Amino acid sequence: MTEDQKLKVACIGAGYFSQFHYGSWSRISNVEPVGSCNRDIEKAECTGWPAFDDLSQMLVEKRPDILDIILPPIAHAKTIRTALSHGLKWMICQKPFCNDLDEAKEIVAEVEAAGATIVVHENFRFQPWYRAVKTELDLGRIGTLQQVTFRLRPGDGQGPDAYLDRQPYFQEMDKFLVHETAVHWVDTFRFLLGDPTAVYADLRKVNPVIAGEDAGYVLFDHPDGVRALFDGNRNLDHSADNHRRTMGEALIEGTEGTLAIYGDGRVTLRAFGDMSETEILAADTWHGFGGDCVHALQSHAVSGFLGKTPLENIAADYLRVIEIEQAIYESAETGRKISLEEP
Repeated sequence: MTEDQKLKVACIGAGYFSQFHYGSWSRISNVEPVGSCNRDIEKAECTGWPAFDDLSQMLVEKRPDILDIILPPIAHAKTIRTALSHGLKWMICQKPFCNDLDEAKEIVAEVEAAGATIVVHENFRFQPWYRAVKTELDLGRIGTLQQVTFRLRPGDGQGPDAYLDRQPYFQEMDKFLVHETAVHWVDTFRFLLGDPTAVYADLRKVNPVIAGEDAGYVLFDHPDGVRALFDGNRNLDHSADNHRRTMGEALIEGTEGTLAIYGDGRVTLRAFGDMSETEILAADTWHGFGGDCVHALQSHAVSGFLGKTPLENIAADYLRVIEIEQAIYESAETGRKISLEEP
């Protein structure tokens, strides 16, 4: 590929969240949008891209370099296998990845056998506040890290109409808080702290109209004695003009100081024993989703596909997130801490 050539990108899926994918692709200078596929072709047409309702037809006619899969887990395996059958080598796939761990492992094996690469679209680790925290931790700014707490408070889960205006299928998910939401912090904690060695979970359902759990605590043991707590309740809110910007608040605490993430996207540092805070990252001004993390992830993927930077969250590595999720549900069902270390 020469410097002036553009990677051809096609997308499959045109639901609610896809708007952030399409919007990002339009801002990446070295890609060319070539097709949007959706079973309801009118939704594909609304993207402004060449529209299709048949994936194979789009892949044959447009021959994209990258396929962005913006579909629910039930459609992942079939879509990926279709793409592989057409020789596609680069894909991005939304999370949760595949229906379950066994299917995900099968797909990863087929992808690797074909010499292809899939990046799982787990975008929270690309939110600017977590990148800023990671930098501060790597610099040792808070001394020896001891614990991390994230309080999920999006405030969108109350009453009989919860989630219906945006993602109504949330109400019908048998596994909800962890499978759909907390999995973001499973991956983010891995990014910040390394793989957990054990997990304990206490999950519950607060809103009776939904099928799955919508509140709970998940406690992670991480290397070097670090503990991380995910404290989630979708029925409660936090102080923010946009509750979906950070979806909550966080503290990252060490022997020499504390980093805080606020609902407006600010990150501050307070030295141990001090009462004042220093701003590390200013409040977020992006009006889209999550500090423009979708764009950060897709830009990262393009750079990685071109061999310019190492790729994060390739599908083979993301299997660990699915394994941790399974352990969380096992802990909640059995009431015991589950070891994640190899026997």
